[in-house]
Amino acid sequence: MRIVLHIGPEAQSSERIQRIFNDKREQLAGKGVLYARSPGAKNHTRLFMAVSDPDAVDTLRFNRGFTLPEKQAALRDEVAAALRAEAERVAPDLLILSCHQLGSALTSESERARLRDLLLPISDDITVLAQVDDPARMLTRAYAAQVIEGRAVPLSQELGLVDAESWWEAALATRPAPAPEQGVFADVQGAPYWLDLKRFVAEWDGTFGSGATRLWGLDPDALWSERATEALRAAFGIEATFGRAEAMAPPAAPPEVWLTRARMFNDVVLRLLQKPETVLGRPLWRRLVMEMKRDGPPVNTGALFSVSSRFQDDMKVLQEQHPGLGFAPLIPPVQSEPWTEADPEMGFRATQYLMAARWRIDQAAKEERESKAAELAQLEVGLPSAAPVTGPVPEDGLTTAAKAVMPPLAKQKFAQLKNSPFAPHNKLGRVNEEELAAAFPEMPERHLPEGQTGRVIVGCMKNEAPYILEWVAYHRAIGVDTFLIYTNGCEDGTSEILDRLDALGIVHHRNNDDWKGKSPQQHALNLALKEPVIRQAEWIIHIDVDEFINVRCGNGTLDDFLARVPEATNVAMTWRLFGHSGVTRLSDEFVIEQFDQCAPRYCPKPHTVWGYKTMFRNIGAYQKISCHRPNKLVEGAETRVRWVNGSGQDMTGEALTNGWRSSKKSIGYDLLQLNHYALRSAESFLIKRQRGRALHVDRSIGLNYWIRMDWSGARDITIKRNVPRLRAEYDRLLADPDLKRLHEQGLAWHRAKAAELHGMPEFEDLYQQALRLELTETERVAYALALDMES
Repeated sequence: MRIVLHIGPEAQSSERIQRIFNDKREQLAGKGVLYARSPGAKNHTRLFMAVSDPDAVDTLRFNRGFTLPEKQAALRDEVAAALRAEAERVAPDLLILSCHQLGSALTSESERARLRDLLLPISDDITVLAQVDDPARMLTRAYAAQVIEGRAVPLSQELGLVDAESWWEAALATRPAPAPEQGVFADVQGAPYWLDLKRFVAEWDGTFGSGATRLWGLDPDALWSERATEALRAAFGIEATFGRAEAMAPPAAPPEVWLTRARMFNDVVLRLLQKPETVLGRPLWRRLVMEMKRDGPPVNTGALFSVSSRFQDDMKVLQEQHPGLGFAPLIPPVQSEPWTEADPEMGFRATQYLMAARWRIDQAAKEERESKAAELAQLEVGLPSAAPVTGPVPEDGLTTAAKAVMPPLAKQKFAQLKNSPFAPHNKLGRVNEEELAAAFPEMPERHLPEGQTGRVIVGCMKNEAPYILEWVAYHRAIGVDTFLIYTNGCEDGTSEILDRLDALGIVHHRNNDDWKGKSPQQHALNLALKEPVIRQAEWIIHIDVDEFINVRCGNGTLDDFLARVPEATNVAMTWRLFGHSGVTRLSDEFVIEQFDQCAPRYCPKPHTVWGYKTMFRNIGAYQKISCHRPNKLVEGAETRVRWVNGSGQDMTGEALTNGWRSSKKSIGYDLLQLNHYALRSAESFLIKRQRGRALHVDRSIGLNYWIRMDWSGARDITIKRNVPRLRAEYDRLLADPDLKRLHEQGLAWHRAKAAELHGMPEFEDLYQQALRLELTETERVAYALALDMES
């Protein structure tokens, strides 16, 4: 039996070869050729991990849990036994093994000797085959692969080795000692020592015998033509044909601007990982690098001509010694100006990207500390515990788009959710939206008794100018009497609009720039309790400007709803989360008209979907107003309080003293729901992302927020019945020339801000990522749970 050991050293070329052999495995077997399965299906990485030096931990061993010497030794015994058994069972004439890491990451004689000793019990007729190209072209591809894996050093590292007496030794000297927990791996950060092909052949021949190593040249940019197939057979010594290989174009070379950005980002990540408390898993790190990809030309290999020139004499000698190199003319690239790193463009700053990603990094670290994925699944989903994600994850039922973007834990959660009682659906309640499409008439004007302020909304705003008039007009049109609004840090004219509304007697505006404590919102709510407009209110409602009370009974007014629940003192108005509905650009159209795609009515996970805000009678039963509800129940007030849900059903026992979300027992939307337009358009989301939050100012609003809020699996048009009454009240407000001017100025500010953010790479990247993300309802739930998001 002969063994051909294909050792790369290039990943891209090796992957194409491995795909051919994997696809043709059965045809090859019929002709006495075994492409082994036991060391790995395509790339025989288990063979590499088994023979590397115990202390030479690389990304593969780290990612797959073989960092400890004893675990690696057990793997080596397993691989050796399985490979021998496979060879004995098949008894082929030729055994092919292929792993590019053997050529690009085995640096020592001890590693190569360990590999040889593992193979000798099978056969001592071993040929070592390496597929190579011009050194400058190989360097550009190797550099790109390293950067995607976390390299932080630019190509100036290699250019500085051109005049070294020994490229091999000088390149090995650039490899740092592995520090896996800090993200440092020698094979990622060090220069490709194996570009010194003359020394490369000598080292492998020194282990496997003189003449055992053969170099083979096959242009990696060529399709698999008939001539290429002939070269493939000749290189591996396959005498009989196995059919023409499938034509495959190589992947496009990565844009150099992306590599610059990624390298700079890797540099700040590695510095962050020096802090012992920081944890960043390799999969998340790689995703962050992939997410900053931009278009542009690849690295110009001509700018690395000095590397080709360094090895020019060696290449001539090698071409004479290795006939297989004749299958590709190893011509150096055309010389151009020496390499300098590409500009990252658009004012890119790696630290900004890192700050934007800190939430995801911190969440990943939290998961790592909180133990196994199975424990997290049990905590979040309430389902039977699942095994940790260590191997292939079932993808049955996932859409193609979801398979491409969802991490393994999210896919595992999807498998748990899809046939469970927690799977989302739209079969809750008795309302058919299409039957409720008839428009509501205007409601009669309300007249309040002297000294009373009636139904009062108290809320907080920051940079909400385009949305204020619609929100105020809508709630006035359904029976809200007045508003107490606090603002802080506004730049877009929000304060001026509210000042004008205050002058017109429609709202009470208060400046909250001097807020103290953990959040401006809670500071404002504490102050609100001292305001006469609150003290004299009949009902107090705390909602935000992106939340609309949608009364789904009677004439759609608060009068109609309250008549159905005459004994209620507290109403839990459960959110119905509305996504961006395919609207990308910020416009002056009504929010309630633009967005009608939403979360299903039954969606118990994640916890934010069934969050609620509270409308409560001002009877002094609670001492404090919090974000979602009144808190601090007054002693002895228990018998005076009755909570109901949006279907008018009693939920006092569940909500009397705490809680801010509905459960499967208390959920109800039949009479009232709170339409929550957390995103609005995709451009509005960008501005919200930059602005931050009113309540949690220390939390970012990134892609995880979009995943949690961009629902589109269901449709609810019930609120649109209010458009005529909204339009009438809105027009009355706009009849005031000052309000009209201020509204238009605020809209112009937001449009200019959107244009500005499109020009900032971190926000434009976020915008594009968000628009590409297409998930079903169950996929969205699974992804949100995997991110372990909080409100």
